[in-house]
Parts: sequence; C-alpha cells; structure tokens
Amino acid sequence: MHQAREQWGSKLGVILAVAGSAIGLGNFLRFPVKAATYGGGAFLIPYFIALLFIGIPLAWMEWPLGRYGGRLSHGSGPGILSAVARHPLAKYLGSMGVFVPLLIYSYYVYIESWLLGFTWYSLTGELMRQVNAGSVTQFFGDYISFKLFLVSGVPSSLVFYVITFVLNLTVVSLGIRRGIEMLSKVAMPVILVLGLVLLVRVLTLPGISRGLAFMWNPDFSHLANPRVWLEASGQIFFTLSLGIGSIITYASYVKSKQDIALSSLSSCATNEFAEVILGGTIVIPLAVVLFGANLDSIAKMGTFGLGLNTMPIIFGQLPLPSLLQVIWFALLFFAGVTSSISMLQPPISFFEDVLTVRRTRAVLIVSAISLVLSAVAVFGLDAGAIDEMDFWGGTCLLVLFGTVEAFVFSWIFGIDRGWEELGHGAHITIPRLFKFIMKYITPFYLCAILIAWLATDGWKVITFKDIDAAARVTFLSVTMSKVLFVALLRGLLITVWGGICLVIFWSWKYHRHDERIAHAIAGQGKGAHHA
Repeated sequence: MHQAREQWGSKLGVILAVAGSAIGLGNFLRFPVKAATYGGGAFLIPYFIALLFIGIPLAWMEWPLGRYGGRLSHGSGPGILSAVARHPLAKYLGSMGVFVPLLIYSYYVYIESWLLGFTWYSLTGELMRQVNAGSVTQFFGDYISFKLFLVSGVPSSLVFYVITFVLNLTVVSLGIRRGIEMLSKVAMPVILVLGLVLLVRVLTLPGISRGLAFMWNPDFSHLANPRVWLEASGQIFFTLSLGIGSIITYASYVKSKQDIALSSLSSCATNEFAEVILGGTIVIPLAVVLFGANLDSIAKMGTFGLGLNTMPIIFGQLPLPSLLQVIWFALLFFAGVTSSISMLQPPISFFEDVLTVRRTRAVLIVSAISLVLSAVAVFGLDAGAIDEMDFWGGTCLLVLFGTVEAFVFSWIFGIDRGWEELGHGAHITIPRLFKFIMKYITPFYLCAILIAWLATDGWKVITFKDIDAAARVTFLSVTMSKVLFVALLRGLLITVWGGICLVIFWSWKYHRHDERIAHAIAGQGKGAHHA
C-alpha cells in the first residue's frame, strides 16, 4: 500500500521552495559572466526571448504534470510520465528525472561546501590575510587540493564537505513541511536580504555608473553569433531548474486546488529578480570599478575564479572587507543549499513511491548512491570528473528531459487537458497565446537547441574528440590516460542509470503500478462525475 503523501504547509512555502531550487550559484556567478561576455545588455534580448518561449511555458508544464502525478501517488519522473503517457516506455524516459538531479547533486554539494569553507575563513580573518599577502588563488588551489588542514591530518575541504553533505540529508530527512519548507522560509529571506545589502553597497560606490554601463550597454554585434542564442537559452534552462526533475517533484506535493499558475509565475519572477537585478548588478559592475576588469579578463576568470578568487580581492579594497566577504560567501552558500536539497527530493520521492519504503530508508538509499558519485567528483576534481558529470547532468540530459516533458505535456497528455490542469484553481487568467506557445513553439524550440548544441559542442564531447589522446590524469594515486578515465566514469554513470531502470522494471512488475495508476484515474473520474 502507498503511504499517505505529504503536502506543503502553505502556498508561500512551495513558492519559496521552488524559487530556492532555482536561485543558486548560476544567478550570482554564471549569469553575470555570460551577460558580460556575450554583449552586455544585448544578451538580455535572447535571454528574455528564451524566458518567454522556454522558461515560463516549460515551468507551466512541469507544475501541472507534477500535481497530476501527485494525485496518483507518484512524485518523480518515472511515475509521472507513466501516469500521463500511459505507455510502457514512458517510465524509462522518466528515469532521467531521477538520474539527472542525483548526478548534479553529487558534484554540486562539493562545490557548495567550498562556499561554507570560505565563509569560515572569512569569519576568522584568514581569507583577508591571504588577500593582503596576494595569495588568494594559491589559497583556493591548496584548499581544493587537500593541502589546507582545519584539524590535524584532516583536509579542511573534506571537513566542510562532510558538514554540507550531512546538512543536506538532515533537511530532506525531516520531510517536506518540517525540512524543505521550513528551511526555504528561513533561507530565502536571508538570501534576498544579503543580496540587497551587497546591492546597496555596490550602488553607493563612486563611479559605479561606469560599471553599470559596462555591464548593460548593449553590443548588438553579438546577436549575429548563434552561440549567444544558445548560451542565453541554456542560462534560462539552468537558472529556472527546468528539466532537472525538481519542479515536478515539488509540485506533486501541492494541494489539488492550489493555484499553480500563479505559484509558478511567482517562483520564476523571484528567480529573475535574484538573477538580473542582484546578480547582474553586483558582481561585474563591482569588478569593473574596483578591479579594472575587462571582458577578456572576466571570460578568463570563469565562474569559480570570479566568485572564489577575484571577489575576495575586490571586497578587500572596501571598508569592512571581512564582513563583506562573509556576506558574499554566506549568500552563495544559502543559495546553494536551497538548490541542492531540491535535487535530493526527486530520487527520495522515487524510492518512496516506487518501492513504497518509508522516507528514512529512501534517504539512506539516496545517501549511499550519491556518496559514491560524490566521492568520484571530490577525488577526481583534478582529473576533470566534475566537468564530465556537469556535461551530462547539467547540460545534455537536462535539456533532453525538458524536451521530453514538453512533448509529453502538449502532444501526449494533450494541450487541452494540460491547459485545463494548469488552470484548475488558478487565480490568474493566462493569455491563450501561451497555449499556442506551449504546444508548438516550446517543444520545437527545445529540439532546435538540442540539435544546434550537438552540432557545435556536444558531439565532440560525446565522441571524445575534445580530449587530447596523450593527456594523462591521476585518480586515487593511479595514473591513466584521460580517455580511459572518462570512459570509466561514463561506465559508472551508465551503471547507476541502468540500476534505476532495473528498479523501475522490478517495481512495475511486482507492485503493479500501472494497475494502481489506472485504478486511481478511474476513481478520480467517478469522483468528478458524482460531483
């Protein structure tokens, strides 16, 4: 028997949780770097076009899919797609909604722990001492290379990694209301307050208009570059947590008559405020004014170089530098936590619903799997493990699953049924133009993105053509060719994904989920008829 599913305690709670899932490192680091590199203000043109034709429509697809699945006692990709499509293969396509968040979490949690570590070093004043000595880059390199020790013989990066890993699992083990919702209600206001504090400090700097002009003056020549449109679309996908599986899972715990149309729009709007207003105004303008940065130097810094190496130096030039460093890294850490817990919930929901186990056991199963994958990311950092895992989890499968969702919603579930489900309980009237966009433009726009991405970058990575055949890496003291390391890592990922599919096969065979779903749908139909 399926145990009774939890529900969110309040409408605000689910809005903050979904917004927290979206608001992460991409808002404050990835977006400003992309915008500054690809035309400044001109980047916003393809960015907002992608938001209009991909971001908001796909979010409006994922919420009703999730709520519909939740009514049938399923909150993860396999169960939801099986219930909606009613085809034997649908549940295996839905496995991406379990594998992708599990994969992304496995390396994201390690990066997240860096922020906790740097928050600590900012509090103790050690980071400012490194700034004064001109050795921040070396300090960061030593930190991630296990050369810094917090206690005797134990690398500090591993200490903060374990703390972060346990913190995430503790939150999700408490459940939807007492864990995820409670954290979101605390963390999201903290994120916004810390962001506003930094925003006010930046806007009161002498000469900040020069930095804002650098960031937002449009260079329209970039719009002729197809890559700019791909990057803008990818940023929308990444920033709204689309295709990960988190939104459909969170939506499965929504009450049956809750206004998901407005909740979805509110979550998107909160994320866009954090990204465009906060992220776009703080980092790059500050770097320009105080660091004399230019487009080339920003591009070379990269996301983590800018956030962990450059920003501490920039804050070091302002009054109360250690306090500003604490605020910066605490902001990023809280943003990271609200995102990472959303990645844990889909696989936990999967094991709860599909294997009908209690939450504690589901958390233990997910902990074990993610710990293995995460260990590869931690100890294989220098070998390129995180880059490889991010390619599959954070780029390729992310868009692929989103594309599957779009076609399932509009063409299999049916745009009329989907539109009705979206509008059920809604307190806003969605323009009917979006019905056309969701059926025709969004699915085929996503197909175009996939094809263009494969043609420009993806295929080279998939076929190993981006790897120097002579390159060698070291993993756990074993030196091997990088091609072999990547092949072994891909084999591990295929094994984990295959294991999820085996669980799906076994559970559908012995727990008869198709019959349960059909019975639940029939029961809902009778209830609606009698009503």
